[in-house]
Amino acid sequence: MRMDGLVLCEPIELYNILNQVTKLSRLTETNYLCLLDVRSKREYDESHVITARRVKKKANEYLTPESVDLECVKYCVVYDHKTSSLELLLKHRDDDNDEYSDNTGEGLVLGAAIECGRALAHLTHRPIHILKGGYESFSATYHFFRTQKIIWMPQELDAFQPYPVEIVPGQIYLGDFRQACDPKIQKDLKIKAHVNVSMETGPFFVGDSDRLLHIQIEDTLEANISPFLRHLCHFIEVVGLRQEVQKQHAAKSSLSGSAVKVGEDCSWRLCHRCLRSTLLISVVQL
Repeated sequence: MRMDGLVLCEPIELYNILNQVTKLSRLTETNYLCLLDVRSKREYDESHVITARRVKKKANEYLTPESVDLECVKYCVVYDHKTSSLELLLKHRDDDNDEYSDNTGEGLVLGAAIECGRALAHLTHRPIHILKGGYESFSATYHFFRTQKIIWMPQELDAFQPYPVEIVPGQIYLGDFRQACDPKIQKDLKIKAHVNVSMETGPFFVGDSDRLLHIQIEDTLEANISPFLRHLCHFIEVVGLRQEVQKQHAAKSSLSGSAVKVGEDCSWRLCHRCLRSTLLISVVQL
């Protein structure tokens, strides 16, 4: 969904943008992500998404954060409290005066994120992403990415430990060995099962052995995982995720679609560069 250089960004997309990594988190790259918070100062000071900068207004105009060149930034994501759709504004646009109105002819008030996005759109050749559901939706799902920290030093970004990329919302994540063994990540994402893709067969994870599937394969870009997919699907069925995965697969071109859509060109390849790739599975107990 687009409007005047704006595109709606799902919470999972922002989550995956925040968690892309090469040797270090991509958040260390100056021109990778510009995350803008257009809520009030009180709300921002109370809590905001990690690395987000508060947008200020002067003479009723939004000011571009200092030291940010939007023309060079790969992702510019703007959020307010809970803007959730651009559709209503698209349906009732008056092209003659560049305003938006409802069926009664009265003007609709643009959400702060949309208003800010429109003001910044001319500064970049890439679309401005408006976070769907705003801070309210994102923080409810990814509460562990809330912070009161305002200034991030380069060494702090270097030390930032990304979470696994999210494949099936709230269900399947793709990460590395460190993430699979991190108790905080397992608690935050409610991880209940693991698929370990590695030649090493030692006891890696804390938990029930029937919640661990080991796929013994070289951790290289040339490795072919296809022969193991049937076994992997059976394991997913056993831990209770088969119907959810089928639903997500039908809605997307591939299982990893939601993770590949943003950040790296291929998150599967990305995780191969981290030794001992691991598929982390969060099981919702019904």
